Amino acid sequence: MGSQKREAIDLIERLPDEVNTADIIEELYFKWQVDEGLRDVVEGRTLSHGELKERLAQWRISAGR
Repeated sequence: MGSQKREAIDLIERLPDEVNTADIIEELYFKWQVDEGLRDVVEGRTLSHGELKERLAQWRISAGR
């Protein structure tokens, strides 16, 4: 069985028995987002604090805020 499939099954098995399908999907989506973020870090797709502040400042100006 593939590693990602096993991780998904393990995650689902750790959830309470009363969990519904929407909660399962939410947990899997959260895990996917975290995995994507960690992959971004490993591959150098990050911003420094200063770069983020500059982007937010530019966004606020363009949004008229």
